[in-house]
Amino acid sequence: DYLALRLVDEFDIKFFRLRLQANGNRAQLDLIWTGQAMSTETVMSWEMDSMRFGAESTPLTVRDVVERHGGEMWFERERVRHEAFFRFLLPMASVQEQLEATQILQNDSRPEFYDFDLFQTTDQSSALEDRLLGELSFTVFDTETTGLNPSEGDQIIQIGAARIVNGKLLRQESFEQLVNPGRLIPAATVPIHGITQDMVRGKPPITEVLPAFYTFAQDTVLVAHNAAFDMKFLQLQERHTGLVFNHPVLDTLLLSAVVHPNQESHRLEAIAERFNITVLGRHTALGDAIVTAEVWLRLLPLLQAMGITTLRQAREAAQKTYYARLKY
Repeated sequence: DYLALRLVDEFDIKFFRLRLQANGNRAQLDLIWTGQAMSTETVMSWEMDSMRFGAESTPLTVRDVVERHGGEMWFERERVRHEAFFRFLLPMASVQEQLEATQILQNDSRPEFYDFDLFQTTDQSSALEDRLLGELSFTVFDTETTGLNPSEGDQIIQIGAARIVNGKLLRQESFEQLVNPGRLIPAATVPIHGITQDMVRGKPPITEVLPAFYTFAQDTVLVAHNAAFDMKFLQLQERHTGLVFNHPVLDTLLLSAVVHPNQESHRLEAIAERFNITVLGRHTALGDAIVTAEVWLRLLPLLQAMGITTLRQAREAAQKTYYARLKY
C-alpha cells in the first residue's frame, strides 16, 4: 500500500498489477506498473523512509517490514514491455507454522475490560498531573490469573513488571513472582499462561506478594495493557492487604487508540506487530510487561507529536477514548 501510494503521489501512476507465483520454497510477489521508472537512489530512499499513510505515521520502514517477514525486496524494469516492478521474495508458511498460528488465534488476548475507574483523582496523581511524560518514571506491569472474572473469585497467579526511567527500559530492574492463588487453576487456562498447579505450590500468597510489588512501584506511574483488568484484581485485595494502589494509571490499549484511531485492532499482539516489536514470552506476566513497555516507549513520541506531553493530557486523551469504547 505504502509503495503504491508513493508511486501515485510522485509519479502519477494510474494502474497496478499484482503477480504471485512460487519460486522454489518462497513466494514471489510483484507490484507492477507501466510508465515512468525511478532511479536506484529513489528506491533506496523509499525503502528507508518511515512510512506514512495520510495523517498516520509509523516508525517502521519498508525494509523493516520485509526483514521482519524473513524476506527480500528489490526493484526491476522490463524494458521490452515498458514495465517496472517491486519484487518481494517471502518464505512460505510450513504446515507446522500454520498449526501454531491457529493455536495463537485460539489463545487470543483478554476481552476489553472496563470494571475499574482508571481515571480516579488521588493525591499522588494530582501531584504528577502537570509533569512531562518524558520526566516520569513508570512501572509497566501485567498479571496472569486463574480466569477472566476477578469479581467472581478468580485470582492472580503471577505478577511481572519492568521499570522505565528517563525514557529507557531498565531490563535489569524487573519484578517477577508466581503466586499461590489458594484455589485450583482451571485446566482450560493452563495452555494460555503455562502455569500449572505444581508451579504455584509452595509459592507465597498474594497478601505477601503485593506488598513487595507495591514497594517496587512506589512513586511511579503504572502502565498496563487493558489496565482496568489488572487494576481490578489489585483493588479487590485492598481489604486483605491494606494497600491501596492509588498511582496514576496509563493504558496502552487506550493510548494506541488515541494515536491510531483508524486501526481496527488494539490487541497487544497487533500493536507490537505495527511497531515491529519482537514478542517473547507472550502470556507470561514479565514477558507481556516487557512487550507493553516497548509499546509504551513507541507510543510516547507519537503522543508528543500530537501535543500530548503531560500526564494530565495523556489521561484526558485516554479517558475520551475509554468512554468512546465502552460497551454496555
